[in-house]
Amino acid sequence: MRTISVPMSVGELADKLSILHIKHERIADAAKRAHVAAELEGLRPLWGGVADGRPELEDAYARLKAVNELMWDVQDGLRAREAAQDFGDEFIRLARAVAVRNGERVAIKNEINRLSGSAFIEEKQYQAGD
Repeated sequence: MRTISVPMSVGELADKLSILHIKHERIADAAKRAHVAAELEGLRPLWGGVADGRPELEDAYARLKAVNELMWDVQDGLRAREAAQDFGDEFIRLARAVAVRNGERVAIKNEINRLSGSAFIEEKQYQAGD
């Protein structure tokens, strides 16, 4: 099986790992979960090399995973309402939550980048509505 190496920020690695952990916990299909596990095992040593013995990074990772779990739940809620064509108050609340959770996610990823001395930092720019 072929893989590639891609330079990325340490925060991006933590984000990818946290999402893989969530997938491994929540995906019921054994074959899909096996694919997730293989990717998780391929990336976990990279995180270990950065985070081992650094409780501040482990704490930030736990917070990032918690935000990604909330984001997963928000996305599930949006998909369910989309399927039901229910675009009422709850849909709007969930849609707004995406921006809030994503802002938290970027902040934690950049905290991880700062704490780890990552050579890459994620930058975002959002346009405010008129």
